Amino acid sequence: MKPQLLILNPLSEASLARIAERFEVVYAAQADLRDAAIDRHGANIQAVLTIGTIGLTGGEIARLPQLGFIATLGVGYEKVDLEAARQRGIALCNGAGSNAHCVADHAMALLLGAIRDLRRLDVACRAGVWRDALPMQDSVYGKRLGILGMGAIGEQIARRAEAFGMPVGYHNRSAKADSSHRYFPSVQALAQWCDCLVVAIPGGAATRHLVDAEVLAALGPQGYLVNVARGSVVDTQALNAALRDGQIRAAALDVYESEPLPPTELLDLDNLILTPHVGGNSPQALEQSLSLFLDNIERHFNGQPLRTPI
Repeated sequence: MKPQLLILNPLSEASLARIAERFEVVYAAQADLRDAAIDRHGANIQAVLTIGTIGLTGGEIARLPQLGFIATLGVGYEKVDLEAARQRGIALCNGAGSNAHCVADHAMALLLGAIRDLRRLDVACRAGVWRDALPMQDSVYGKRLGILGMGAIGEQIARRAEAFGMPVGYHNRSAKADSSHRYFPSVQALAQWCDCLVVAIPGGAATRHLVDAEVLAALGPQGYLVNVARGSVVDTQALNAALRDGQIRAAALDVYESEPLPPTELLDLDNLILTPHVGGNSPQALEQSLSLFLDNIERHFNGQPLRTPI
């Protein structure tokens, strides 16, 4: 008999079919189906697949008596109750590194778009405005890039930045012994040094509003902010004020606190680029994430160490 797997995040029919070759799938990717699925199948569920922004609560874990494995498809796991899982001895893993290249690509696209002011140039060109009537845009080369969170995604962003001739600094909870880049002991110190601050740190209570009014002030009126991490890391109200008052030059966000709804207080700003949390979305990234998940869950049921344990 195949193990029962509860899936809480949206997946394509092709991905679901691939998983169903090895597991009995209970698919509850819509919020109104989730509770009913746990009520009906909870006694037999042995594994759960979710994502960080959907998570799995302690109450739900308590309703799954046979649960022994929880995975998040992406790197985030901020809404998974880790303490409740660990108290039960449930194995935990994520998709660390599986979409790092895709997110780094998107981060650099957002950064380039913000620095070169592509949003306003596109609008102007469509309106028939020629370059002589427009202000010149910044160059990217030589700008100092600060990375908040030098994990797998941060490392890939750094590699791309180096190709643009950008000196790289970073802030983590601690310095990385194998990193050639300059370490800063605080987010504010990093923001004071850099011209461009890219947020690539995990979400959750520990990092909520880590980028606040003081950090934005330290970044300065010629500074650029990019967030490809979690919306909760950046204080939306502080960012709104900073963009309107010229405390920073521009921002580009793939994530925001209000998602999936857009950040309404920011929508009229012309020094802001928004994308709908698609940084890790590509066919290649999905394939890598799904393959890593299947490897991890097979290892769990075969009694082998997980590749990316939490």
